[in-house]
Amino acid sequence: MSFFIRGRKENTAKSSALQNINKKKVSKAGIKRAPASGGALETKLKRRKKHKETNEEILSDSEIDSDEAMGKVNGNKEDSESESEEETAQEKRLRLTKEYLQQIEFEEADKNEVDGVDGVDRDAISHRLREDVLEQAGKLQRKVAQDYERPLLADVRVFRGHKLSVTCLVISPDNLHVFSGSKDCSIIKWEVSTGKKLFVIRGGKKGTEETHKGPTDHVLCLAMSSDGRFLVSGCMNKLIHVWNPTTCELVHTFKGHRGPVSGVTFRKGSSQLFSASHDRSVKIWNMDEMAYVETLFGHQDDVTSIDAMNRERALTSGGRDGSARIWKVIEESQLIFHGHTGSIDCVRLINEEHFLSGSDDGSLALWGVMKKKPLKLVKNAHAESPGNGCQVTTDEAKWISAVAALQNTDLVASGSRDGSLRLWQCGEDFKSLTPLFKIPLLGVVNDLHFASDGSFLVAGVGQEHKLGRWWRLKEAKNCVCIVPLAKRTSR
Repeated sequence: MSFFIRGRKENTAKSSALQNINKKKVSKAGIKRAPASGGALETKLKRRKKHKETNEEILSDSEIDSDEAMGKVNGNKEDSESESEEETAQEKRLRLTKEYLQQIEFEEADKNEVDGVDGVDRDAISHRLREDVLEQAGKLQRKVAQDYERPLLADVRVFRGHKLSVTCLVISPDNLHVFSGSKDCSIIKWEVSTGKKLFVIRGGKKGTEETHKGPTDHVLCLAMSSDGRFLVSGCMNKLIHVWNPTTCELVHTFKGHRGPVSGVTFRKGSSQLFSASHDRSVKIWNMDEMAYVETLFGHQDDVTSIDAMNRERALTSGGRDGSARIWKVIEESQLIFHGHTGSIDCVRLINEEHFLSGSDDGSLALWGVMKKKPLKLVKNAHAESPGNGCQVTTDEAKWISAVAALQNTDLVASGSRDGSLRLWQCGEDFKSLTPLFKIPLLGVVNDLHFASDGSFLVAGVGQEHKLGRWWRLKEAKNCVCIVPLAKRTSR
């Protein structure tokens, strides 16, 4: 629009100059001619002005139209080029499907030691695809428990390094390392193959939280992200520490809980962290931003354990409130389960639709998310003492202090202080729980974890329970035990 303004200014200046000249002529020629010649001149000037403005406007509009036309032509060319380069949604799905099938073929070829993908059994690929669909739906249950042999006591490896009871464990995603936490406020990184201590994060004295880079109180829980970027520890002093698993250097410290942090877990395939505390709350943290997200309330007592898988959900146990809960974060709702008569101290997800829990009343329970009562409840699961010199009463011995599940299979494990570690087989549709075998293990089993490939089971053992000193087994050793799990050879 500026050209209109400029054109009007120039015409106004010219008309004012001509009017001044006309006035001079009128003053020289006389008053009688002034109106006629002045009016004629003004009329002529107005016609010239109008003609010039019209020409200027037409020229400017034509220039704009030509520029817009050129822009549209260029834009259409760019759009057509980009559309030709982009693939459609259907083409993308087809490409990803082909890549996925090719990946499965190579994996099956490596597994069966076949030269080339042409020799791969198509039934094996079909079976693999069916399992993937069930796993995505959270209903997969591989039948593997019957394939395992009874572990020999001589094959159990013991890693010693903590001065006090081992309270928690976590296995790295590649199954090469184990991290253990203890009442001595330290965290140790172990190499599974050799049992060597690769790094020790030493604990500090109470009251030195601001100066000491590390735990200054009992380490109660550990978790590791599925990509191996973060190691997280929760302590009795209400703090959550984030570590670099490779260098064991402190990355960040989260504050917010008002009670001891009893559990931490990562949502698989993401940087979302869930934490549970004795302040009866569950908190969500974003590890990419190192930021607090939100707090979930519902439990009426200390939250004692927490677990998560792929879905944006968390499973927790509420101790003395007698409930286990599944928190649906997106839906902002929760599922509540009741079945134990005592405090629920430990829970583990088997798949997205089923989980296992243990209580201080000595019972083990299998659950389905569609029912509020257990699918199977085994009472006094650890009541029988194996007679290994552990002098305890039946009531003391039956407390289930730790459970573990080999995810998406029918194999689970439980630990107590009765002197044995027990493995169980889940029945069809998780409606039964059958004991497989017992592994002698002196001490209080405070934590259990299966390797992701099922090659071993790791147990954190101590002379005392991780939350108190109600009893102390002097004969036991504070250690990490690696129990190898070997499958039967086919004949």
